[in-house]
Amino acid sequence: FFYIMCVPLRAAALAACLAVGSALVVPLSASRPADSLQGVRLPRAGSGGHVDLGEALASSAGKTLLVLGTYPADFNMVEYMQRVRVFLPDLRAKGVTRCMMVVNGPPAACEKLASLLDLPDAVELYADPAGEAGRRFGVSRGFRPDDSSLSAFAKLFVMGIVGGPGAWATLPAVLVGYFGSPGGKRRWIEESLKQGQLAGRWPDSVLQLADEEVVANAFDDTPLVSSWGVRPFELATLRLQNLVSLQAKHWGALKPADERCLTQLGGCTVVGSGGECLYSWVDRGLCDVADFESMLESL
Repeated sequence: FFYIMCVPLRAAALAACLAVGSALVVPLSASRPADSLQGVRLPRAGSGGHVDLGEALASSAGKTLLVLGTYPADFNMVEYMQRVRVFLPDLRAKGVTRCMMVVNGPPAACEKLASLLDLPDAVELYADPAGEAGRRFGVSRGFRPDDSSLSAFAKLFVMGIVGGPGAWATLPAVLVGYFGSPGGKRRWIEESLKQGQLAGRWPDSVLQLADEEVVANAFDDTPLVSSWGVRPFELATLRLQNLVSLQAKHWGALKPADERCLTQLGGCTVVGSGGECLYSWVDRGLCDVADFESMLESL
């Protein structure tokens, strides 16, 4: 969790990374998810039974969202669940009739995280403790994934701080939490902070609530930048809430069952009728998950 607890000191040295074009070229396997995931059978958490992910996408009659998540206690996994929870009505309005989410953990851990985050029952959860679905989809496996001489935590340190694969995308994803974004969107952040406060997670004083509705946000009083889409430290506060009161507190229940999943990133896709790929994304670094506003625009 070290990479979120302080502002990286390498910002100046890696400033050129921020100028890299934002367009994402996904692997071929991610652009053809119905084919690449054929034969990947996973158990559905909570309700039992197994589903072949490739067959499920190929037989889609409408639009289907599939999130290839990370391990349950990971920042990316938590934020994927939070965003899906908030944007599910918008996805429905865009014609998404089925929402599937793969978590790189055992069924009990999947259900635990979903319960902590109030994920709607309409989202189908699938357990993949070994992370096989993500690898077939084409997600990043992190720094030196097959090097057994390095501990997974050392590899994670390289990815987040030293400058290994994913560091160029991790830096801006983390920094926006501290410095804000004038053109960003904060609806999912505020809704997730509210869900955390109502669940008793700390920090618990950012929002003023009345009848479980937000009547005031402490960041509305931020000098000079209160009108920004995402104000400085707003997203960082949510990530602190997630870290302290969810990820660290429940580490024993949410930690990865397979060490390879500690550094493996995630991704997501939306397919149309017959499995036609309409949108695909692979995470490029820690905290760098899909922008659901952009996803909705593409649909």
